[in-house]
Amino acid sequence: MKRQNGSARPGAGRAFLKRRQLALPGWPTQLVFWSLVVAGLALDLWSKSVVFGWLEQKPGNSVSIIDGFLRLVMALNQGAAFGIATGKHQLLAAVSFVALIVIVVVFLFSGSRSKVVHVALALFGAGICGNLWDRLFNHGQVRDFIDVYYRDYHWPAFNLADSMLCIGVGLLVLSSFWVSKRPA
Repeated sequence: MKRQNGSARPGAGRAFLKRRQLALPGWPTQLVFWSLVVAGLALDLWSKSVVFGWLEQKPGNSVSIIDGFLRLVMALNQGAAFGIATGKHQLLAAVSFVALIVIVVVFLFSGSRSKVVHVALALFGAGICGNLWDRLFNHGQVRDFIDVYYRDYHWPAFNLADSMLCIGVGLLVLSSFWVSKRPA
């Protein structure tokens, strides 16, 4: 949008902004989003507290739920997924905090996008908050307790916050198939 002499057309920026009005999600959408974040965080923290309190009284600090497949264990993770960045809890807390801000900003400026995307963002927010809480108030360690295994092969232990993050990713992937393409 440059004139022949190289300068931009006056008012071009304002016209662009008028075409690109940002609309915050409505109150019903915000109520669902924030309720899911708070409920997910509460469920994650409650489950960690209850399961760890119960397992402290069990021999070996573990209980088999489905023999050969699923058990509850007490595991403290000082890193991120699969032990990445082990021992760098300040860095992981900072990354979590930035990610949380990005998620809230994306939600607030998402307008009336798909409700599935809003739910996915809420699950991300709840999952990040749950693990961030542990990093800040549990000496940089995240409490994991779900152990899925087959014989000697174990998936790394995880918690409900991790599950919410994975479900959020799944919902975003699924929603990408439902989004209609606008003509260019």
